[in-house]
Amino acid sequence: MPVIISAVIDLEPERVERALLDAQPFIAASRAEPGCIAYDWAVDPATPGRIHVFEEWESEEALAGHFRDPSYAAMRDHVGASGLITARSQKYRCDAIEPVYDSGGVPQAHFGRVAQ
Repeated sequence: MPVIISAVIDLEPERVERALLDAQPFIAASRAEPGCIAYDWAVDPATPGRIHVFEEWESEEALAGHFRDPSYAAMRDHVGASGLITARSQKYRCDAIEPVYDSGGVPQAHFGRVAQ
């Protein structure tokens, strides 16, 4: 069952650009790990100093492997040394996955009710 991680990291605003540039090796390493479907960091254009992290892993086992990878510890240390103010992360186990849009291009909020 896929696992999604959503995180919000607040850094000192003047340090965000450098932190993101210096994080590229850790981001690349995570993307190369077995079971990584997506791993992205994005600067929030509306909140100075905020980075959003989105991760998608094939399974809990893949996520556990990520947590054991040396690049994970290096990334965590990097964030801590980059003017960290606060961080919040949540994991979500996905029991259903469907397209947002039906075949007619209409967005569907409900699962199992995609119009054909």
